[in-house]
Amino acid sequence: MNQKFVDFMNKYQNVSMALGVSGGVDSMCLLYWLHEIGANVYCLHVNHRLRPEADIETEYVIDVCKKLNIPCHIFYWNEKKPENGLEAAAREARYKMMTDFCHENNIEYLVTAHQSDDQIETFLMNLSRGSGLYGLSAMLPESERNGIKIIRPLLEVSRKEIRQYCDDNNIRYFIDSMNSDDHYTRVKIRKNRHLLEDDLGISDSRILLAIQNLGRTREWMDKYISLRIEMVIRSWGAMFISSFLFDEAEEIRLKFLGSLIQKIGGNDYPVRLNSLKQALCNLQSDCKFTLGHCTIRRLGDRILIVPEGKKTSFRKRHEKRKKNI
Repeated sequence: MNQKFVDFMNKYQNVSMALGVSGGVDSMCLLYWLHEIGANVYCLHVNHRLRPEADIETEYVIDVCKKLNIPCHIFYWNEKKPENGLEAAAREARYKMMTDFCHENNIEYLVTAHQSDDQIETFLMNLSRGSGLYGLSAMLPESERNGIKIIRPLLEVSRKEIRQYCDDNNIRYFIDSMNSDDHYTRVKIRKNRHLLEDDLGISDSRILLAIQNLGRTREWMDKYISLRIEMVIRSWGAMFISSFLFDEAEEIRLKFLGSLIQKIGGNDYPVRLNSLKQALCNLQSDCKFTLGHCTIRRLGDRILIVPEGKKTSFRKRHEKRKKNI
């Protein structure tokens, strides 16, 4: 068992958690490791009904959980499959079913088996898209999705080590045929990633170090922006002086405005970057527009953001603000 995994899991002792298990090598290894350290874990398996072998994998996961005496729940994705964006739609459906289960059963943590190779591939995919700090810092060890904390204890463990553990311990696992389909960008990167080290000397360890450094910057920015949001947020909207937004660097402006709109609008996902840039452009002068289920208005040096449908009265909110002070 990997010591970095053990050290990571030390802070999650005596808590209930759910683990997404596909039947692949990563999740099977993680299932056994969590069982070995005595974690209070519930296995969640999603059958997307996309491949002929999916039912065989489902039965295998059920059998292993019975052997390990681990509770197991099976989900089936029975919705109509989209012609485009199938991978993203399947991922969204999977997380929705698993996080809903966590809410219904008072489970605070959902564990996923993303490992260091996944982390590097995510970084390179986002790099190819021209992503900024948040894309290049890839996956965080702990994040949140649909109100559930997502933890990833294998981000410093390689796919090679995971596969070796399963092979050495005769743990059967399935290989998803989609993992060799060159139509997917991630698969292309996976097959050609070795060229970075072979031809340019850029090793996996150096890429992971860069991701960790970016992650620390992201963590600082998240805390800073959260504090600023707390300073202006109200249960029914937010009002602040324009300099509170425009005196910051552009990256912070975009993240602050996006997070504030997401919170007030009650959205599961942030507003698209291009829309945020246009919103900042609009807010340079007096304006009123809607974005992310919010009404956003600037009048003079004040900016007001309220849930869409609420009145945008600066005077009433100014009076309310004075009372709170």
